[in-house]
Amino acid sequence: MTKAREIMTGGAECIGEHQSLEEAARMMRDLGVGALPICGENDRLQGMVTDRDIVRECVAAGTDPNQVKARELGGGKPVTIGADDTIEGAIATMTEHQVRRLPVIDGHDLVGMLTQADIARSMPEDRAGELVELISYE
Repeated sequence: MTKAREIMTGGAECIGEHQSLEEAARMMRDLGVGALPICGENDRLQGMVTDRDIVRECVAAGTDPNQVKARELGGGKPVTIGADDTIEGAIATMTEHQVRRLPVIDGHDLVGMLTQADIARSMPEDRAGELVELISYE
Protein backbone atom coordinates (compact mmCIF):
# COMPACT_ATOMS: atom_id res chain seq x y z
CA MET A 1 0.00 0.00 0.00
CA THR A 2 1.18 3.50 -0.82
CA LYS A 3 2.26 5.60 2.15
CA ALA A 4 1.74 9.35 2.59
CA ARG A 5 5.50 10.03 2.51
CA GLU A 6 5.73 8.46 -0.96
CA ILE A 7 3.44 10.98 -2.65
CA MET A 8 3.45 14.03 -0.35
CA THR A 9 4.99 17.34 -1.25
CA GLY A 10 8.05 17.59 0.97
CA GLY A 11 9.66 20.61 2.52
CA ALA A 12 6.55 22.35 3.81
CA GLU A 13 7.29 25.85 5.09
CA CYS A 14 5.62 27.17 8.21
CA ILE A 15 4.35 30.58 9.14
CA GLY A 16 5.30 31.43 12.71
CA GLU A 17 2.43 31.69 15.17
CA HIS A 18 3.40 35.32 15.94
CA GLN A 19 3.65 36.40 12.28
CA SER A 20 0.84 38.41 10.71
CA LEU A 21 -1.76 37.23 8.23
CA GLU A 22 -0.29 39.72 5.78
CA GLU A 23 3.02 37.84 6.02
CA ALA A 24 1.15 34.54 5.63
CA ALA A 25 -0.58 35.80 2.48
CA ARG A 26 2.72 36.99 1.05
CA MET A 27 4.34 33.61 1.79
CA MET A 28 1.44 31.79 0.12
CA ARG A 29 1.81 33.96 -2.96
CA ASP A 30 5.57 33.49 -3.14
CA LEU A 31 5.36 29.73 -2.59
CA GLY A 32 2.36 29.24 -4.87
CA VAL A 33 0.31 27.50 -2.16
CA GLY A 34 -3.14 28.00 -0.67
CA ALA A 35 -2.37 26.99 2.91
CA LEU A 36 0.44 27.14 5.42
CA PRO A 37 1.10 25.19 8.56
CA ILE A 38 1.44 27.40 11.63
CA CYS A 39 4.44 26.51 13.76
CA GLY A 40 5.20 27.54 17.31
CA GLU A 41 8.10 26.84 19.61
CA ASN A 42 10.54 24.18 18.42
CA ASP A 43 8.75 24.26 15.05
CA ARG A 44 5.85 22.28 16.53
CA LEU A 45 2.71 22.33 14.40
CA GLN A 46 0.08 24.63 15.97
CA GLY A 47 -2.55 24.82 13.25
CA MET A 48 -3.20 25.69 9.63
CA VAL A 49 -4.16 28.89 7.87
CA THR A 50 -5.58 29.02 4.35
CA ASP A 51 -6.00 31.80 1.84
CA ARG A 52 -9.74 31.30 2.23
CA ASP A 53 -9.46 31.80 6.02
CA ILE A 54 -7.62 35.08 5.51
CA VAL A 55 -10.20 36.40 3.05
CA ARG A 56 -13.34 35.25 4.87
CA GLU A 57 -12.33 35.77 8.50
CA CYS A 58 -10.09 38.82 8.21
CA VAL A 59 -10.35 40.84 4.99
CA ALA A 60 -14.12 40.46 4.51
CA ALA A 61 -14.63 41.38 8.17
CA GLY A 62 -12.75 44.64 7.58
CA THR A 63 -9.83 43.65 9.79
CA ASP A 64 -6.26 44.68 8.95
CA PRO A 65 -4.33 41.46 8.13
CA ASN A 66 -1.16 43.14 9.36
CA GLN A 67 -2.67 43.37 12.85
CA VAL A 68 -3.83 39.73 13.16
CA LYS A 69 -1.39 36.98 14.09
CA ALA A 70 -1.50 33.59 12.39
CA ARG A 71 -2.29 31.80 15.67
CA GLU A 72 -5.42 33.94 16.11
CA LEU A 73 -6.97 32.66 12.91
CA GLY A 74 -5.54 29.18 12.51
CA GLY A 75 -5.09 27.95 16.02
CA GLY A 76 -6.46 24.76 17.45
CA LYS A 77 -5.47 21.17 16.90
CA PRO A 78 -4.67 20.64 13.23
CA VAL A 79 -5.86 17.59 11.35
CA THR A 80 -2.72 15.67 10.34
CA ILE A 81 -1.61 12.41 8.77
CA GLY A 82 1.39 10.32 9.75
CA ALA A 83 4.15 9.90 7.18
CA ASP A 84 3.68 6.12 7.19
CA ASP A 85 -0.12 6.20 7.07
CA THR A 86 -1.76 4.81 3.97
CA ILE A 87 -3.36 6.86 1.24
CA GLU A 88 -6.68 5.19 2.07
CA GLY A 89 -6.29 6.52 5.62
CA ALA A 90 -5.50 9.97 4.28
CA ILE A 91 -8.60 9.94 2.09
CA ALA A 92 -10.73 8.87 5.05
CA THR A 93 -9.27 11.69 7.18
CA MET A 94 -9.79 14.28 4.43
CA THR A 95 -13.36 13.10 3.91
CA GLU A 96 -14.21 13.06 7.62
CA HIS A 97 -12.82 16.55 8.23
CA GLN A 98 -13.67 17.98 4.78
CA VAL A 99 -10.12 19.24 4.17
CA ARG A 100 -8.09 19.20 0.98
CA ARG A 101 -4.64 19.38 2.55
CA LEU A 102 -3.05 17.50 5.42
CA PRO A 103 0.22 18.29 7.16
CA VAL A 104 2.34 15.12 7.19
CA ILE A 105 4.14 14.47 10.43
CA ASP A 106 6.83 12.00 11.40
CA GLY A 107 6.79 11.87 15.20
CA HIS A 108 6.43 15.55 16.05
CA ASP A 109 8.24 16.82 12.95
CA LEU A 110 6.43 18.35 10.00
CA VAL A 111 7.87 16.61 6.93
CA GLY A 112 5.49 17.70 4.16
CA MET A 113 1.97 18.34 2.97
CA LEU A 114 -0.36 15.84 1.36
CA THR A 115 -2.92 17.46 -0.91
CA GLN A 116 -5.95 16.26 -2.76
CA ALA A 117 -3.97 16.81 -5.97
CA ASP A 118 -1.05 14.65 -4.70
CA ILE A 119 -3.47 11.79 -4.07
CA ALA A 120 -5.33 12.26 -7.35
CA ARG A 121 -2.06 12.11 -9.31
CA SER A 122 -1.23 8.77 -7.67
CA MET A 123 -4.62 7.19 -8.49
CA PRO A 124 -5.98 5.72 -11.70
CA GLU A 125 -7.93 8.36 -13.62
CA ASP A 126 -11.28 6.67 -13.06
CA ARG A 127 -10.84 6.90 -9.25
CA ALA A 128 -9.53 10.48 -9.12
CA GLY A 129 -13.02 11.87 -9.75
CA GLU A 130 -14.36 9.91 -6.77
CA LEU A 131 -11.73 11.49 -4.57
CA VAL A 132 -12.60 15.01 -5.63
CA GLU A 133 -16.30 14.33 -4.99
CA LEU A 134 -15.63 12.85 -1.53
CA ILE A 135 -13.53 15.77 -0.32
CA SER A 136 -15.32 18.66 -2.04
CA TYR A 137 -17.25 21.07 0.11
CA GLU A 138 -18.97 24.39 -0.35
